[in-house]
Amino acid sequence: MSGLDFPRQLPAEAPLEMPVQRFDGNAPATIELHTRPPNVLGRRLLLISATAVLGLAASIDVRFVLALDGMTLLDGVFLLLFVPLVCWIAFGFVSSLVGFGSMMLRDHPGFTPVPKPADNLHHRTAVLMPVYNEDIAATFARVEAMTNSIAAAGGSALFDFFILSDSGDAQGQEEQAAWQRLARAAPMRVYYRRRPQNIGKKPGNIAEWVRRFGAAYEYMLVLDADSMMSGSAMTGLASIMENRPTVGLLQTVPLIINASTFFQHWMQFATAAYGPISSAGLLWWSGSEANFWGHNAIVRIRAFAACCGLPELPGKPPFGGLIQSHDMAESALMRRRGWAVHMVMIDGSYEEFPPTIVDHAIRDRRWAQGNLQHLRLLDAAGFHWTSRLHLLIGATAYLTSTAWLVLILIQCAQTLQGRESLLTEGPPMRVLVLTILYLFGPRLMAVIWVLENRTRRAGFGGAAAFLKSVLLETLLSMLLAPVVAVNQTRALFGLLFGVGSAWNAQNREGGRLSLAAILPTVRLHWLLCAVLVGLSLFEPVLGLWLSPIIFGLASAPWLITLSSSTALGRAAARARWFGVPAPYLADPARVEVDGDQLGLIAAK
Repeated sequence: MSGLDFPRQLPAEAPLEMPVQRFDGNAPATIELHTRPPNVLGRRLLLISATAVLGLAASIDVRFVLALDGMTLLDGVFLLLFVPLVCWIAFGFVSSLVGFGSMMLRDHPGFTPVPKPADNLHHRTAVLMPVYNEDIAATFARVEAMTNSIAAAGGSALFDFFILSDSGDAQGQEEQAAWQRLARAAPMRVYYRRRPQNIGKKPGNIAEWVRRFGAAYEYMLVLDADSMMSGSAMTGLASIMENRPTVGLLQTVPLIINASTFFQHWMQFATAAYGPISSAGLLWWSGSEANFWGHNAIVRIRAFAACCGLPELPGKPPFGGLIQSHDMAESALMRRRGWAVHMVMIDGSYEEFPPTIVDHAIRDRRWAQGNLQHLRLLDAAGFHWTSRLHLLIGATAYLTSTAWLVLILIQCAQTLQGRESLLTEGPPMRVLVLTILYLFGPRLMAVIWVLENRTRRAGFGGAAAFLKSVLLETLLSMLLAPVVAVNQTRALFGLLFGVGSAWNAQNREGGRLSLAAILPTVRLHWLLCAVLVGLSLFEPVLGLWLSPIIFGLASAPWLITLSSSTALGRAAARARWFGVPAPYLADPARVEVDGDQLGLIAAK
């Protein structure tokens, strides 16, 4: 079927009510859930208990050392920060450990082909791509590739593609012209809608579509402007939803594609190499209370409409007003009505990554604001306790960097006061070993997982290429960590003083940043570096422990500008640095998939 058969810009409207929800008051009634994995409560209790044990194991020795010369106020603050921080990294280690175990001992395949829908698709699916002043050529190239892939997978009769624009007038005219060219040749229905006013940002864009057209479709597959999904993945997700009527949302785990800058190649490798272990662990304990990341996910429309009309939070931005990180709140709202929210690891789900460290920091600031807003939702009526845990984890992720910096400054202050500190006297050996294990253990597990299988080794360019890439990635990550910590701390203090993040068009194209342009942005990094260098001159042992942080902060402008280079990215690819398995956008030859591996244990 050709786009010439349906040249309409939009289909007939099919309104669907989407009432605004409340976070207070009585919790709404729920439906019966059928897809909860067996003993998921035991899994979560094991995860939390192991985290507590490992966190306390590292904390007891620290408390003992601090008490040797009497506890002070700074010592008390140090412990109040250290205990939750070490539990935080222990939680990540334990989650990765169970993911590693499930993939190694149970032969978990990791990213898996989804089942072909065959003849069991009976309901319509809308693929929604919200755009906001994006690169038109790149955006419509992605749409063209996905529509062709959907048609090749046999889904064109029951799938419609919607480009939902919030772009300005001039950009909108170019988008409409591009849509007309695409729609005439597309093998399925492709629609285009531009809102004259950008009300509610992306969640408002989706909600407006649901209220106008939602009743005509059973499912919506939500994308970002930089998303790519294979037709087999999209039709396969719809097939799972058809067979499991109490599942409200399936979130895929997208991998990174289309890397051009060195930074993108670096992040693409890290995601492909280490991501499956952590994702399998997250899937293991999340079960039917998984999370929503806002894109590359399929949603049951009537469940979403009934549950997810978002209110504004009381008060002024940045912590009041529009909920920035809407996706996590929406998954919690769906789950409190009884709809299952699952995560699946499948082939054919991809996204792009910010091209530079600067662009990543801009996006990170926006996420920080949205995730910290979730602290206000922890007591929302009717939320499942695992949904609250997801919200807490997401929020605290943007507090840990600042907390680690405060710990370091406390140790420096104690050194200046002439008191013994963990950095001058050396941390207890057990604390040092456990901290290194918690931080680098997931990397080691990922290395073992890749090297254990010939196909996986080949996907990363062979064992030698993979190992040298792991070594380089680890060194670069150590340099980047203090840079990100300062960026997140600056963003946090900005939010505390009422400076919110803007929702601007994202830069998705590579282009080397000049050193002159970067230097003004790293003044705070260099100021902290100078302070630490001064303390190191006063106490050389302290400087030895602080040297990774000092090197990272001192090298920040060169790390930022060099990693933004597309030429260096191409050179790395030619030299077989950061090689990753090729993306898979065609129909997979192997179609079997175990429901347990998808976290969807249930009778149909």
